[in-house]
Amino acid sequence: MRIATWNVNSIRTRVGRVVDWLVRSDIDVLAMQEIKCKPEQFPYEAFENAGYKVVLHGLNQWNGVAFASKIVAEDVEIGFDGMPQFKEVSEARAIGATFNGVRLWSLYVPNGRTLEDPHYSYKLEWLEALASRIGEQVYHEPEIPLALMGDFNIAPLDTDVWNIDDFAGATHVSKPERQAFTAFEEIGLTDVIRPLVPTGYTYWDYQQLRFPKNEGMRIDFILGNDEFASRVTGASIEREERKGEGPSDHVPVVATIS
Repeated sequence: MRIATWNVNSIRTRVGRVVDWLVRSDIDVLAMQEIKCKPEQFPYEAFENAGYKVVLHGLNQWNGVAFASKIVAEDVEIGFDGMPQFKEVSEARAIGATFNGVRLWSLYVPNGRTLEDPHYSYKLEWLEALASRIGEQVYHEPEIPLALMGDFNIAPLDTDVWNIDDFAGATHVSKPERQAFTAFEEIGLTDVIRPLVPTGYTYWDYQQLRFPKNEGMRIDFILGNDEFASRVTGASIEREERKGEGPSDHVPVVATIS
């Protein structure tokens, strides 16, 4: 089974690129983030014509998460228990589903904006709540392969950004954010991509020619429990998808599991 995660940065804008890549790459399950639409606005027909069914959580023109899959999505869960709100709004940032016995989550972690912004505190609270919720599942159901997939908006290593000196006093690399990322390791999850793809970025800003200069960040991950990690037979970061006309600023991250 080939699974992938991709922050598509508006599915209505990039539906052609996404569906074309799904078919070319023979992906079975794609976790999407930043779909930026309500359910009634999603371009279902293009996916269905290619043999994919879609389940999603979208509330407005911001955020939004989804799965497109050849496999029936079971036990769909919108959000997670204890997920905090931002300014009394439960944002569309998490959806879980089971595919052929594999439990997957599509996650769009809050950006944080700046270290002084209330969104930064919200980000840390959100990550803590997620780790608590998933930690219980990993502990009580270790036999079920499980993975968190998505845009974590954290670069856990200095080498995950083009120049760590340029990020002094910025989000994505702060100590509390990196500690929040490490908390997923502490509950029994591991980055299943890095052992097979040790270097490479997943995001390049549209501004300042970041992509041509390869000034990127590695912020999109697939974190799996032991049962999931033991099944991974291949992995890739699809850098070529940042090229061409109208790309997302993120690229797909792919894992093949037995």
